[in-house]
Amino acid sequence: MTLLGTASVLITLAALFSYVNYRFLKLPASIGLMLSAFVTSLVIVGLGKIGSHELEDLAQKALANVDFDQTLMQGMLSFLLFAGALHINLDDLAGEKWAIGFLVSLGVLISTLIIGYAAYWVFALLGHAIPLIYCLVFGALISPTDPIAVLSILKSVGADKSLEVKMAGESLFNDGVGVVVFLVLLSIATGEHAATPASVLMLSLQEVVGGGLFGLLAGLLAYRMLRRVDDYQVEVLITLALVMGGYVLATTLHLSGPIAIVVAGLLIGNHGRRLAMSKETREHLDTFWQLIDGILNAILFVLIGLEALLLHFEPTFAMAAVLAIPVVLLARLVAVSLPALVPGLRREFPPKVIVALTWGGLRGGISIAMALSLPDVAARGALVTVTYVVVVFSILVQGLTVARVLRGSAAQASSNARAADE
Repeated sequence: MTLLGTASVLITLAALFSYVNYRFLKLPASIGLMLSAFVTSLVIVGLGKIGSHELEDLAQKALANVDFDQTLMQGMLSFLLFAGALHINLDDLAGEKWAIGFLVSLGVLISTLIIGYAAYWVFALLGHAIPLIYCLVFGALISPTDPIAVLSILKSVGADKSLEVKMAGESLFNDGVGVVVFLVLLSIATGEHAATPASVLMLSLQEVVGGGLFGLLAGLLAYRMLRRVDDYQVEVLITLALVMGGYVLATTLHLSGPIAIVVAGLLIGNHGRRLAMSKETREHLDTFWQLIDGILNAILFVLIGLEALLLHFEPTFAMAAVLAIPVVLLARLVAVSLPALVPGLRREFPPKVIVALTWGGLRGGISIAMALSLPDVAARGALVTVTYVVVVFSILVQGLTVARVLRGSAAQASSNARAADE
């Protein structure tokens, strides 16, 4: 099947599943799309088990034309991150900077270590030992919350403002940090870089700090261009060039593309919208990026559901995946609880916020993409399977129940505010 044919199938399925969800399931769009695609995958696999292999073979051949890792990490991600960052208020983000900074730095590292060592013990217990360094790689790829999944859920949930800013800011930035930690550990596992503190620090600084500075410079250049133009078509095109060209150039320079695009998106979404755009341009810009965000989100969650067709579930891997789910949640709980021990952050992390951040820390397509990018080593099959199961649980189970948790947190925050006033 040609690339156009594959894209046509995905768009058609996304439209069909969106219709079914809107008319009958009435779930949040991302969850409804993934659930529909996942159930479809299970039905196709089930038909294959009873002897009807034609549909399964056709579906697998179509999916084989889609390199999930490249499609997301080098295609969709830059658009989705920019669309998400475009509507984040920089003043709100600055008000939560210390809390978000802790979550996207030490939080990711702590979660990576806990999950990595626990996974090493779980696989050894099941008789399928995996080298510790690859278990740590798994910890790195599953630790970051997925901005695409988190932001799509936040749109449909009335969360407390402070909590919403924490979750949105963390998900946007820890995606970039998580990718950097993953790349550093993977380079050590493959022998590409020596495992010395100096080399690890330099590589991390190059990716994270370099990516942030690059995003700032690219955003400033686009901002200056926007100020000199009053034509919404040209201005939308400038933002499109910023996203596509900026991401490609950043990754070519071995800088963090995700962090660069988030920084650029925050700059354009705040200073650019306020100082460089007319009302008409803002309306057209919002419509354009909301449409891009909606279409790519639909395709992505359909792809996540359909990826089940390409996995080979072995009993050992399935058991490891079941055990990994509470491990990942426990690591998340520890990581978001630690700021409560820091005097300056204690008030920002009461128990209700910790629970909401733990359960609302959804994993998504980025974790699957990183798992699929692993080299062809003995551990790859197990890690891909476990990652997929954890992501499916996160989106379907946590995603369907997180609204109740977030509303409970908002109610508690309102109650605390009234008590403080009295």
